[in-house]
Amino acid sequence: MNPQITQRNPLKEMDHLQKRLESLWVWDPFRTNGKEEVLTLAEWSPDVDIIEDEKEFLVKAGLPDMKREDVKVVVENGVLTISGERRREKEENNKHYHRIESSYGSFLRSFTLPLGTVGDKVSADFKDGILNVHLPKDAKTAAKSVEIKVA
Repeated sequence: MNPQITQRNPLKEMDHLQKRLESLWVWDPFRTNGKEEVLTLAEWSPDVDIIEDEKEFLVKAGLPDMKREDVKVVVENGVLTISGERRREKEENNKHYHRIESSYGSFLRSFTLPLGTVGDKVSADFKDGILNVHLPKDAKTAAKSVEIKVA
């Protein structure tokens, strides 16, 4: 009898599914440039966090088991696109895999740059499986709030 080594967390899986479904209905200033997300079983898409401070927007993408040369970052026509391919390691003959939950394959994520972002000054760094894309703000072109007096 071969004991199966698995660790499932149904609550985490349901939470992930709920977040994916909610993302289809929530307006996001970093929208996917008009492309609808399609949920498929084989889809792999890196998790992305977008953080804002007074100087910049920071896009953090989790890209575990990937190398810098497998990732491409492009800004074109006001759209940030992150793409790449996560390749599966070759299985070794002397090892028996009980469960493989990691997803592999190509991915592409696109985000419309917010107003006030300086597209030609975008920079990126990649370390320990995390891609950081820095989108500096330009104070002169940033969206400003103006109070309008109603007569």
